[in-house]
Amino acid sequence: MTKELERHAIVVVGGGPAGLAAAIGAYEAGERDILVLERDTQLGGILNQCIHNGFGLHTFQEELTGPEYAARYIALADELGIERRLGTMVMDISADRVVTAVSSEAGITRIQAGAVILAMGCRERPRGALAIPGYRPAGIYSAGTAQRLVNIEGQLPGREIVILGSGDIGLIMARRMTFEGAHVQCVAEVMPYSGGLKRNIVQCLNDFDIPLLLSHTVTRIEGRQRVEAVWIAEVDEHMKPIPGTEVRYPCDTLLLSVGLLPENELSREAGVELSPVTRGPVVNESLETSIPGVFACGNVLHVHDLVDYVSEEAANAGASAARFVQGAIDAGDGQRIPIVATDGVRYTVPSSVSVTRMPEALTVRFRVGNVFRDHYVSVYLGDERIQHRKKRVMAPGEMEQITLKRAELLAHPDIESITVKLEEE
Repeated sequence: MTKELERHAIVVVGGGPAGLAAAIGAYEAGERDILVLERDTQLGGILNQCIHNGFGLHTFQEELTGPEYAARYIALADELGIERRLGTMVMDISADRVVTAVSSEAGITRIQAGAVILAMGCRERPRGALAIPGYRPAGIYSAGTAQRLVNIEGQLPGREIVILGSGDIGLIMARRMTFEGAHVQCVAEVMPYSGGLKRNIVQCLNDFDIPLLLSHTVTRIEGRQRVEAVWIAEVDEHMKPIPGTEVRYPCDTLLLSVGLLPENELSREAGVELSPVTRGPVVNESLETSIPGVFACGNVLHVHDLVDYVSEEAANAGASAARFVQGAIDAGDGQRIPIVATDGVRYTVPSSVSVTRMPEALTVRFRVGNVFRDHYVSVYLGDERIQHRKKRVMAPGEMEQITLKRAELLAHPDIESITVKLEEE
C-alpha cells in the first residue's frame, strides 16, 4: 500500500549551518510550515567537530567554536518551533518537488514540498582523485576524517604526520595534531599558493614552525600494511614532478586536504543545472536553481571560507523560498541578465539577475583563480564600468564580493550582460 503524500510548505535538506539558517530565514519571512531533514542524529553538521575558535566574528561579533556557533542557531530553531527529523536520509528529489526520505523510525516517506532548499554541504576530495602511486596501506586519511577521529572520538590517527594540500581543514589539523603530541613534518601544496585563509597559515603553521612547501606534491607512498614514508617532489608550472627534486619523509600517517566538493548527487538526479566551475547549482538572484521552487545555499552551492557567509547566504535562500510559496516570486522573471566572470574571476554566485526580482542591493560573491596583488575589481554594465575598487591582495582561498544596486541596473535598461573582472589599472 502506497503511503499518502505528506505536504509541507518548505522542506530543507540538511540541518547544518546552512540548513538551520535557511529554515530560520524562511520563518522570519513569514512561513511557518517548515521541515528540516537531517541524516545525522543531531543538528549542526560539520561544525560539531570543528572545536577550534574563529567562528561568528561577522554574525555575532565574537569569537566562537564551531559547536558554540551551531548551538546559537539550534537554540533559535528550537525557540521558533521549527520541525526537524533527525536520522533521516533524503534519497530523491523530483522535478515537481516531491522529496523521498528514509529513516529507521518512519521507513520511506514522500513529501510534497511547496519549495525545497538544498543545504547538504560538501565533502572532501578522496585519494582516488589524486592518482598517487603506491599501495593502499593504513594511515591515509582525509583531513576531515582525522578531525572527527581526534575531536569527536578521541583517537590519534598517527604520530609522524605529512599533510598534502593546504586547504583550511588541513592547516587546522596541522595545529590540532601538534597539540595532541604528534609531529607534523610539513604541509605540501601542489599549487604555488595556499588554498587556505591567510590567518590559518599564520596561526596553524607559522606559529608552530611547520613548513609549507608550495609547488610540491606527494609522488609515492611507501608501505604495504601501514604508511612508512612518502616521497615529495617539486612540480613545474604544468604540475608535473621535477626529476631529481624528490625527498623521502619517513612517517606513519598521510592526511589529505586536497579540496572540497559540493554534495550534489541529489541535485544532479533532480535535473538541477550544475556549474562546471563550482560543481554546485547555477542560481539566480533569489538563489533559485534551474528548477522553479528549488533553492540552494551554503557549501552545496559553492565552497565558502567563512561559516558567517554561509549563514547570511542561507538566510536569503530561506526568505526567497518563503516568498516563492507565498506567491511573491513570479515564475516569469522578466529579462534575465547573465553575470560574466572573466580575467581572473573564476565564477560568481549568483550567475544571473533579473532586475525586476532583485533586492535594492544584491551581494555577488566570487573567487579569483590565482594570487593577485594591487589589482582592481571592476564591474561593467555592457561597456560601461560602474565599479573599480583596488585590492592589495586577492587569493583563491578567500572569497570576494561586490554589490549590485538595482537602481543602477534600472538606469541601464538595454544591457545584455554584467561583467566582473580584475584589472591592473
